[in-house]
Amino acid sequence: MDPSDAIADLYLRNLDNAKPEKSYLTADCPFCRGKGFDPRGQFVVFLKKSGFFHGYFRCLNRCVPGGFPLWFARLSGMDPLLVPGFDPDRQPLQMKTDYPVANLNQEIRSYNDSLSSGVLDRFREAGVEDDLLREQLIGFNGRYLVYPYIQDTGDCYSARCVFPGRKEDFFWHGDEGVFGDHARIFNVRDIGYCENGSLFLCEGEDNLLVLKQLGYPGVAVPDHKNMEMIDPQQFAFVKNIFLVMENNGESDVSMHSLASRIGYKVRPLKWSYGFPRNYNVWQLAKDKGKQFRALVSSMVNGARPFSPFATPQREYDLFQEQLNMERGSSYESLTTGFPLMDEALDGIHGINVIGGAPKAGKSMFMIQAATEMALRKIPVLYYDFENGRQKIYQRSLCRLSRLTAEEIRRKDFSAEQQRRYDDGCAKLEKLLTHFRVINNRQVTPEIMKQHIAFIRHETNSTYTVVIIDSLHKLPFKDFSERRTGIDAWLRQMESIRDELNVSFLVISELSRGGGKSYSETPHLGVFKGSGDIEYSADNAMVLFPEWDPLSSVSGQKQRNTLWLVASREHSPGLVARYEVDYPYWGFMEKGVQEE
Repeated sequence: MDPSDAIADLYLRNLDNAKPEKSYLTADCPFCRGKGFDPRGQFVVFLKKSGFFHGYFRCLNRCVPGGFPLWFARLSGMDPLLVPGFDPDRQPLQMKTDYPVANLNQEIRSYNDSLSSGVLDRFREAGVEDDLLREQLIGFNGRYLVYPYIQDTGDCYSARCVFPGRKEDFFWHGDEGVFGDHARIFNVRDIGYCENGSLFLCEGEDNLLVLKQLGYPGVAVPDHKNMEMIDPQQFAFVKNIFLVMENNGESDVSMHSLASRIGYKVRPLKWSYGFPRNYNVWQLAKDKGKQFRALVSSMVNGARPFSPFATPQREYDLFQEQLNMERGSSYESLTTGFPLMDEALDGIHGINVIGGAPKAGKSMFMIQAATEMALRKIPVLYYDFENGRQKIYQRSLCRLSRLTAEEIRRKDFSAEQQRRYDDGCAKLEKLLTHFRVINNRQVTPEIMKQHIAFIRHETNSTYTVVIIDSLHKLPFKDFSERRTGIDAWLRQMESIRDELNVSFLVISELSRGGGKSYSETPHLGVFKGSGDIEYSADNAMVLFPEWDPLSSVSGQKQRNTLWLVASREHSPGLVARYEVDYPYWGFMEKGVQEE
């Protein structure tokens, strides 16, 4: 024992017949006699300074609940100023709960007295002894196990009744106002006993019981869903919280959510590979018997503080992995097939917003880019809220076959037209492997992520291009204002871009200029209804008509200029001119000086 250990000295000065050992001390229990227990009860204190339970005490007779030095001081009537680590300025937590006058105390005791030999054997199989069940007042009502949810007042107002071996078969008994989600913490008083110390937070009461049998302090919730209702402030004065979850993905997600709210003091106990789904420490205690203590000790010592961040090594590995991906041909092939545009942007990466006046050909421009990429085996998701799947395919076939829509409908082909038609159909059929048109007007960011995962799996590809036609027609469910909804979607695109290495091409509407026309010189402020484009877009472009889109002009005279008005990495300016390839639903790219 370390002679400079102030905690050890506190116990040595206040216990009779204290016998220090290497990492703990034993003494006569100072509380047994006053509680009506055998006065020769043994008192154990853990004193390993580097351990998580330094200063934790327990009576082997269970005459009082175990805890840390401040709880020992309260039990002993000691001035807390004498306890190392006591903060006199700390304001005690005030849990604002109004409890009813009536309680279930007597009923719970009668259930505890009704534990049958069969029920006791069930607990004994996991190493849980009868005296722990008496301490926790676990009961049996003749059909269901009764787990009393005793509150910090020491009274019980609600209990969870669970059919043995069928955890999904349960109901709550007692006052509805007390067994709401906010009060569903089993053995909640241990939180107060562990001030300045450590405790376990378990999923499931039985998982807590096998740990309590080993001597550990802790609390439990019925299942992982109740983790969401835990108030992190309840654990404000606890130094370390060991989270013990069942071995499944749902529990893991709940654990991460709670740990993010509580903070770095959380240490999740990890299940190693090889354990089956839904395995838990109750099952581990049954399977391993006497080895269980050593296994839990190993899991505790191996538990690392929760962090929402990847380790530095993992961050470096991910950085190098991304660099290698960007050196590959897949990254370099993310181009639209418009050479001047691809050169100006160095390919399609990040979030690229293209604005344009109505009828300027924005959709036609995007369909051409999408199908050209798909022909080069780049997976493209096209979210269409403007044209419809059939029209997109038909116009693509016109461009690929160099036939008009009327010629395709009539199908009265010359030999040359038949050849072009067959060639166009073959290209369209080929590109559809990497081209998906989605018309679902109820799409959400979560559904979009699922679509990305599907197309990547089906095409065995690393990258995906998502085209949205258009930003202003995305669904804005749960958003009270259109602009708020658009900006929220842009933030979701940022998240998807960073999380999944997705490139976006997004059509945006433009605002009318001062003369209620679309003739204003392109700049960042012409985008309609979103102040977030300048912050979210990696590249913002405007397809600017050199003709009046609202007047009747022959297709051969329709020209647009593409302007890069803002970019994170490239110089703004005029990119190229685009002449409508009438009547084949496409554009021909021309240089700035080219006529």
